[in-house]
Amino acid sequence: MPQPSFAELFAAQYQSLVRLAGLLGADDPEDIAQEAFARLHTRRLRDDGAALAYLRATVCNLTRNRLRHLRLVRLRRPDPPEPVRSSEHAVLVSEEHRELLAAVDRLPRRQREALVLRYWLDLSEREIADAMGVSPGSVKTHASRALAALGRALQEEER
Repeated sequence: MPQPSFAELFAAQYQSLVRLAGLLGADDPEDIAQEAFARLHTRRLRDDGAALAYLRATVCNLTRNRLRHLRLVRLRRPDPPEPVRSSEHAVLVSEEHRELLAAVDRLPRRQREALVLRYWLDLSEREIADAMGVSPGSVKTHASRALAALGRALQEEER
């Protein structure tokens, strides 16, 4: 009995291979079956009767590989991107920053230095005292007065 041609094999077995891939859990069973036929087409088998067995084994292997790949992709899924802010939001934020920077700019030099060193550079009180050439107690006093002055200035701007 002569072996079926490639086209006859495809017509006779394609649907059953799609079902096999689907039953094995493939999310794209048609692609798996098509890939199996593509690999068969480029391959020379010693036994012409082994084509169906080769196709079934290929479908099983491709499905297994695909599931393994998807499992790894899901494990390594990156965090979703930050939501994109509207241009109106950006304008409001920049306006708030402008107001804050203007209020910081109006502070006396020592108070401004204490705040910038503390909140911009994240220095400790001892490091700020060394940088400013004052005692840690003076740093606390300057920072406290600066925060109080900023609070008052920003409240006045809200009115």
